[in-house]
Amino acid sequence: MKRLRKASLVALISVSLLPASYAMAQSSMGGHGTIGPQAGDQEFTLSGTGSSDKDFDNSSFGASVDYGWYLSGRTLAGVRQSVNFADVEGEGISDDFWNGSTRGFADYHFGQRAARPFVGASLGAIYGDGVKDTGIAGLETGLKYYLLPTTFIQARAEYQFLFEDSDSAEDNFDDGVWAYTFGMGVNF
Repeated sequence: MKRLRKASLVALISVSLLPASYAMAQSSMGGHGTIGPQAGDQEFTLSGTGSSDKDFDNSSFGASVDYGWYLSGRTLAGVRQSVNFADVEGEGISDDFWNGSTRGFADYHFGQRAARPFVGASLGAIYGDGVKDTGIAGLETGLKYYLLPTTFIQARAEYQFLFEDSDSAEDNFDDGVWAYTFGMGVNF
């Protein structure tokens, strides 16, 4: 639990520094200039990730890699791979679990300056030791902040729900999990 608190504190401090970083980047770019992607550009992002149940009782940490293509200057479609590790300890339980997820995603970005909020959705599969192999779908929101014309930092939060078929998707929406990431990326 101490690792969870420390990681949460680091993420909170990092996200709280975004407004100051935004002002510095705007001034270093003169408030003008071409920043961010254009239609046809590709994107690669490497992030640290974590997930918690809806009550934030059980958590895990890992890494996430995104690779995508800009269909327009604002619409990104791609593939995301995440690998997570959980060290579970409790009454009569002490074990390590690995799991992963592979999903397609689509995000829509707002604005044309250094700070670009986005919303999107993902669909894929989750598998591994600590989970039941099943489908996963989710909604996401986040913020990309361009430090350089093609390099950014990103914070993202996803609400994911698990399902085996369309009937269970509707039933499981209320029993979803939160996944959050913080990382860096580049457009090329």
